[in-house]
Amino acid sequence: MAPVLQTISRPAPQTLPALVEPGPPLTPDELERYSRHALIPEIGVDGQRRLRNARVLVIGAGGLGSPALLYLAAAGVGTLGIVDDDDVELSNLQRQVIHTVADIGRPKLESARDSVAALNPGVTVVLHNVRLDSSNVLDIFAGYDVILDGTDNFATRYLVNDAAAILGKPYVWGSILRFDGQVSVFWAKHGPNYRDLYPEPPAPGTVPSCAEGGVFGMLCASVGAMMVTEAVKLVTGVGETLLGRLLMVDALTSRWREIRISPDPAAPPITELVDYDVFCGLPPAGEKDDGELISADDLAARLAARERGEASFELIDVREPLEFEIARIPGSTLIPLGGIKDGSALGSIPRGVPLVLHCKAGSRSAQALASLKAAGFTDVVHLDGGIDAWAKRGATS
Repeated sequence: MAPVLQTISRPAPQTLPALVEPGPPLTPDELERYSRHALIPEIGVDGQRRLRNARVLVIGAGGLGSPALLYLAAAGVGTLGIVDDDDVELSNLQRQVIHTVADIGRPKLESARDSVAALNPGVTVVLHNVRLDSSNVLDIFAGYDVILDGTDNFATRYLVNDAAAILGKPYVWGSILRFDGQVSVFWAKHGPNYRDLYPEPPAPGTVPSCAEGGVFGMLCASVGAMMVTEAVKLVTGVGETLLGRLLMVDALTSRWREIRISPDPAAPPITELVDYDVFCGLPPAGEKDDGELISADDLAARLAARERGEASFELIDVREPLEFEIARIPGSTLIPLGGIKDGSALGSIPRGVPLVLHCKAGSRSAQALASLKAAGFTDVVHLDGGIDAWAKRGATS
């Protein structure tokens, strides 16, 4: 999906007022801790008081949220909110530097809170153990001055954008995939919003997530640090923000480039939230076709019956070969999604035999199921929650 943008040499700077008023005077310990900021004329003691008085929400304690939370805490942001509902996994540690080996299996919220407290006990941390949706996003956002969005799915990005626009709040957006990163500031009240960059979401399955496509771990630090830079500038009113500009980095060539984003004058104002799964072409939440799903417990029972010779079916893993090498469900056969979608692998899939598909979490297997049904396969189901759900039973090889 190509963004709507213009290449420029240098946009006219836009000066924004400081978003947060200065809080109470700093204590002697705080003056010492933040002295390197206070010595910068543009920030000074007043700027540091603004930071301590600020409330910043970080969505996701993952690849981008990890460095963002650490640098926000180090900078002295007084209140940090964190939204996450996931647990720490071993594969996270390649880039999610706020977590450690000792945190594997813990909620990311708790791990992130403890790391922030160890770095700066003067920061108040508020935990939101939820998945953002239209029912809770406005209430959560209302308590914060700035939002940082480092999520990796389009439905949440549009939800964040629309909620921020309705509430008149600025948010800093970052995105990473493989060697590519993007950062910008969106604030519908003063400039463009995310819909001005991406008016329409990509078709489901056309843009891989980090779990599917991989990510260059160090890139998270570069993009996450830029996101914090923008948040601090918004809070203190210092410098020129990325509002109206998109900063893009190619870590493979170590090149940064900048493009302008302009508000679409014909776009209607954002006044209400919608169903973002439907908007992004995904099945509405709570409306999965149960006839096409199998639970991890049911799959375990079917595999046991097959081993006893009482059942016959093919268990097909539609992930990539490396994922298959890392962890697999015993008795599964690897046939990556790409070959199913383009038809090149259909000849290796038996017809007239029940098929059970799985991927990491269920998205790719749903796409594979749709492709197989379109190709005439009839008895096909896929694993609800993918190998992640299976792993929670302690059953991966």
